[in-house]
Amino acid sequence: MAAPTAYSLVATDLDGTLLRGDDTLSDRSLAALARVAEAGARHLVVTGRPAPRVRPLLDDLGSTGLAVCGQGAQVYDAGADRLLWSVTLDRELAETALGKIEAEVGQVYAAVDQDGVDGLTLIEPGYLMPHPTLPAVRVDRRDDLWCAPISKVLLRHPALSDDELAATARGVVGSLATVTMSGPGTVELQPCGITKATGLALAADHLGLGPQHTIAFGDMPNDIPMFDWAAHGVAMANAHPELKAVADEITLSNEDDGIAVVLERLFQGNLLGNGAR
Repeated sequence: MAAPTAYSLVATDLDGTLLRGDDTLSDRSLAALARVAEAGARHLVVTGRPAPRVRPLLDDLGSTGLAVCGQGAQVYDAGADRLLWSVTLDRELAETALGKIEAEVGQVYAAVDQDGVDGLTLIEPGYLMPHPTLPAVRVDRRDDLWCAPISKVLLRHPALSDDELAATARGVVGSLATVTMSGPGTVELQPCGITKATGLALAADHLGLGPQHTIAFGDMPNDIPMFDWAAHGVAMANAHPELKAVADEITLSNEDDGIAVVLERLFQGNLLGNGAR
């Protein structure tokens, strides 16, 4: 059955967008996504989290389809538990980029997401995980971060704000990597030219869909390329000002089921329940 709106693809960020602050999904959001699927539309998670950190959430969603992970560096097939596509960040380039950043701002603390469906998140001494519920392995020294192929580097600074750190990194990294800010305490380096939009475009093409079919939801500057690619971009009420400035629409916050509010309007003929828990 064809979707009853102009949108056959619903692309959602996770943290600060679909997920509440405690990393859970509300019944209202789950019901909205379920009815969207019944209407014939597809839902794609498009997140900065690497594939291994997304699997439990896809299980909660009952998803066996595709997900875009690692800021667009991975297209993950949940049903087959394999990566359809992935690109890694050259580890020598990553070290060089870190050196350039630290030459400007002093010491930063770093972590990496390893490539692959079983890749680990490694954190060096001093790095604090912005999401303490996510598993990570502490290593003894920075050199240990480069022991296996990586999809991205995560950075934190003891004094600078995320905006300040991201702006400085963009100014000195150049073509060594793409710099993104994806959430509180989360400035990242990923392969040059890779964004959520590149991963979303690949996944959509695999599904036979394109930007004209897509509505996207997000909350941080790393979602800007996805909004630029999609036909319609919806920022959460809690979104970063940079994303709100380019959004086509602003909905309620992630705590107030902002995604469900929009989907209920667009797919109202197919949405029957909206009880929140």
